[in-house]
Parts: sequence; structure tokens; C-alpha cells
Amino acid sequence: MDAKRNILFNLETLCHLVAMSLALCQGVQSMPVPPGIPMCMASEPAQYRLTFTGKWSPAAFPKQYPVYRPPAQWSNIVGVTHSSDYHIWQRNGFASNGVKEFAEKGEAWTLMKEVEAAGERIQSVYGIFSAPAVVRGTGQMNTEFEVFSRHSYLSFIVRIVPSPDWFVGVDSVDLCDGDHWKENASLELFPYDAGTDSGFTFSSPNFDTVPQDKITQITSSFPSHPANSFFYPRLKHLPPIAKVMLTKIKKSNQIFSLTVESNQLPIGNEIEDKLTSTPLDCEVSPWSPWGLCKGKCGDSGVKHRTRYVIMHAANNGVACPLLEEERKCAQDNCL
Repeated sequence: MDAKRNILFNLETLCHLVAMSLALCQGVQSMPVPPGIPMCMASEPAQYRLTFTGKWSPAAFPKQYPVYRPPAQWSNIVGVTHSSDYHIWQRNGFASNGVKEFAEKGEAWTLMKEVEAAGERIQSVYGIFSAPAVVRGTGQMNTEFEVFSRHSYLSFIVRIVPSPDWFVGVDSVDLCDGDHWKENASLELFPYDAGTDSGFTFSSPNFDTVPQDKITQITSSFPSHPANSFFYPRLKHLPPIAKVMLTKIKKSNQIFSLTVESNQLPIGNEIEDKLTSTPLDCEVSPWSPWGLCKGKCGDSGVKHRTRYVIMHAANNGVACPLLEEERKCAQDNCL
């Protein structure tokens, strides 16, 4: 627990330092807005409350659900408010070194340094914020942040723990609508692969992807490999593994806020997770070779073959078939 507190303290300290650096550079001219991007005309800044809710439950994601060493959980959130010409990560783009380290290990130092460098170089980033990790797959965390007309976009990333290099997040959600701020927004989140580690399962050992792949969304059929922890071929779409609620609150004069909360949802209140139940079919191994033909000389013999359960069915999935089979045979070399 002391180690976790130290990590969170250091993370919040770095957030403050980065935000102060970004704020001191607000007078620097920003890059021109690309054509076709709507301009935000809001005259006043706005403050939002972000509520992240994990929906990673054994009912929704029964395949290889992590129960120990470590159990299913979420890393701290790292978020930025920025203009349209900045991306902390992008689908079908390559992960930066900072995103790679965060997606694989949960280490945010390099990522925050990249954010700070972008803010100093092109003034695309206004603020950075964080919230503490959630120690269960169905937990919740909250934080607040501020946006301005020149920096009306929100992006964030949260690591899936344990995983090779998987995460959830949003890229460039615009909270401005013409001359006013959106009152609220609700976003469903799905898993992404950072393209830097080649593991298929939550507990896969580290195995770098060389050359590095692009960031891709993980679906019920991609990667198309039976070992994939999110491979559910019967499903057209995966259920959302998390969601985020953004609610506009009373404005503040602060540059940004690190008022954060983290808690676990009581089991009795997990109504949405109970409504989401993903069927998991039983998986069995291939048949073994037929065994020796056994029986009395002069009579028909019997031989057997077997197979074993790789994964048991869950949530009304297809039950396991027979695991042993026999058939008659003629004995060889019977004396």
C-alpha cells in the first residue's frame, strides 16, 4: 500500500508540474486550426467531472477472467485537454514510447513528458489530469478537469490490468458545441491493443512485437485466435468493458483540479453487470489417438480415445461434449 501511495503521490506531483509548465506557456501562439475543423466559440471556460466505471466482470467477460496474481483491475487514468492538432494516442496510429510504457507496465513518466513537450512546442495541450487506480474490474474513479475554447478536446488512457499491452480510452472528444459547452456525455469503452506486445492472453509473458504494429481495437473475432482472451466467436460485438460519464459542473478559477476519488462498486449495486452476461461455450482438446484393442481372443475387442476440457462453459454456453469414446475392434496377434 505504501508503494502505491508513493506512486500516486509522484504521479500527482508530476501532473502539477506539467500543468504549471503548460499554464505558463499559454501566451505562446498556438498552431493554426486545420481546415474543416469546427471552431469553438464558447466565451468562458468550463469544468467537467469525469466518472470512469469499469464493467469488466466475470459475467460479461468469463473467458480467462483474472482472479489472482493480479486480479482484474484498472490502472490510474492519464488524461489531457487539448486542441484538435494533438493526439495522445490514435486508432490505427503507432503508439509513442510513452503510450507503450503505460500500456505495458502502467508507467506514466515518459507519457507525461511527451505531453509536456507537445504543450511547449506547439501549445496544443492545456492541462493534464489523473485519478487513482481501481483495484477491481467493476470499480469506479472520479476526477475533474477544465477546458477552454482553444483547448476543447479531451483524451485519456487507462491500462487494463493484467494484460500484455491493452488499454481503454478516448481520443479527441470535443466538449464544445458551437458557442456553448455540452452539458454531459456518456461513452462506452472497448479494449485496444497498443501493438507493442504480442501476447494473446491477460497473463501472457512479455514478448515485444517487432516490428511494432499499429494501435487496433480488440473485438470478439480479432485477433482471430482461440487463445485470445477476448475471442468470443458467437458474439457479433463485445460488450463494453467500461464507460465514462462527463458532466459539466460549476466553473472554477483553477487551472485544473486533482480532486479525485476511487471506490469499488458494492456487489449488490452492480445491476448493469448482471444484465450483461456473455455465453462462453465449452472448449475441448482434439481427440487422442485410439488406444490398444482390448478383449478376449476370439471376441471383438474395444478400444478407447479421450479428450480433455480446455475451458468449461459459462453463462448458458454450449455444454462440454463427451470426453471419452469407444468402438469395437479386431484384435491383432491374438494367440
